[in-house]
Amino acid sequence: MSRAEAAAVAFPAERDRKAEHIRLALDQRMQLGHSFFDDYRFEHEALPEIDAEEIDLATEFLGRRMAAPLLVSCMTGGTETAGRINRNLAAGAERTGVAVGVGSQRKALEDPAKADTCRVREVAPSVPLLANLGAVQLNYGMGVRECRQAVDMIGADALVLHLNPLQEAIQPEGQCNFSGLLPKIGEVVREVGVPVVVKEIGCGLSEATARALAGQGVRIVDTAGVGGTSWARIEAERAGDLEIGELFAGWGLPTPESIVQARRVGGLTVIASGGIRNGLDAAKAIALGADLVGMAYPFLEPATESPERVAEKIRRTVRELKICMFCLGVKSIPELQRTKLLKGL
Repeated sequence: MSRAEAAAVAFPAERDRKAEHIRLALDQRMQLGHSFFDDYRFEHEALPEIDAEEIDLATEFLGRRMAAPLLVSCMTGGTETAGRINRNLAAGAERTGVAVGVGSQRKALEDPAKADTCRVREVAPSVPLLANLGAVQLNYGMGVRECRQAVDMIGADALVLHLNPLQEAIQPEGQCNFSGLLPKIGEVVREVGVPVVVKEIGCGLSEATARALAGQGVRIVDTAGVGGTSWARIEAERAGDLEIGELFAGWGLPTPESIVQARRVGGLTVIASGGIRNGLDAAKAIALGADLVGMAYPFLEPATESPERVAEKIRRTVRELKICMFCLGVKSIPELQRTKLLKGL
């Protein structure tokens, strides 16, 4: 099934904002088109001197053991289709032993009837599960109480606060008061009771932003840099202003550069996401300094079908990562993080 066909099947009646987001995210036109990871190459090791069976991708995250350093990134919530997608993503993650996040729970907090679209712990009892709210909501009536509710709603191990100023600026119903958010994020970090992950959604985190967040006690950041789905294009399509979507389609820090900048800030766990499409991209992200790798778009179409399709894609990604590590002669993620990566060849 093509992405366009998957979108047509998934959206026979839903026409609200979240449903539009999923429909447009499945549209190839919303992808940036250039992979910044293609600018990097590994130095092949013709004599790896290891047994491929010895390669161990096991990783600790949020107090749970994972089979690989992979996060099925936060995507959606709040609609019937989103609920099906979230359950398929979570079940696929559970079958393969990797982490998973749900999309924004704002609608579920505003309308408890929508909470079931995010409740996936039943199908993912053993893997790290991340709750999710927009950080800007801390300026629009939400606070520590609502953050705790989001965590408790799904039995999450951590809370993601996402930063999306460009999306909000272009979105027809955007909320653009980002003033004074940093200390409010710090309050959530201190009071919510679980680790807080701060992530961008496609424009990247700079060293300065990562350092400011670390100063507020944040210990996990997610780059979500430029290179994958363009939320500028998605929101411009919804707003009927394609010109502004193209103008800002590539705005921000490419994911490889965002990884490098975030890594300069000591004491942070760095999740790399944004345009990571396969296991080779994942290996490059880890070699650049990431501790985990987040992927969303590659799992979205499979999630419109079944948990097994999601699991198949995860297994494929893990196999690609292992092949890369074998051809580098490295047996663990810490070794891969010390592997030389060449740029511009």
